[in-house]
Amino acid sequence: MAQTVGRSAAREKRHSRIRLRLAGTQERPRLAVFRSLNQIYAQVIDDTTGRTLASASTLDESLRGGSGTKTEKARQVGALIGTRARAAGVQQVVFDRAGFRYHGRIAALAEGARASGLDF
Repeated sequence: MAQTVGRSAAREKRHSRIRLRLAGTQERPRLAVFRSLNQIYAQVIDDTTGRTLASASTLDESLRGGSGTKTEKARQVGALIGTRARAAGVQQVVFDRAGFRYHGRIAALAEGARASGLDF
């Protein structure tokens, strides 16, 4: 009998396949994105040392309670992570979409990060 795989389990499986090929270095850290039902989170991670260099989410004080759609908020999170990463000395990143499809809020976050000066 065939066993069905849940949506989150399938995403985690895709994410583990992606992470086999993708790793952040000191010169080019990983921009990891997580999307929940209501929030979106982004971190710039150096995988060689295991340190988070910059982070931003819709729960930050500057973005909390703002108006707009979830896609517009994701674009703002992208711009915020871009400015924080550049302040930490990061110019280029590797984009880790964490098994999510590259459209909607994930694409909006990436556009916001590119607009703020991150290169990926």
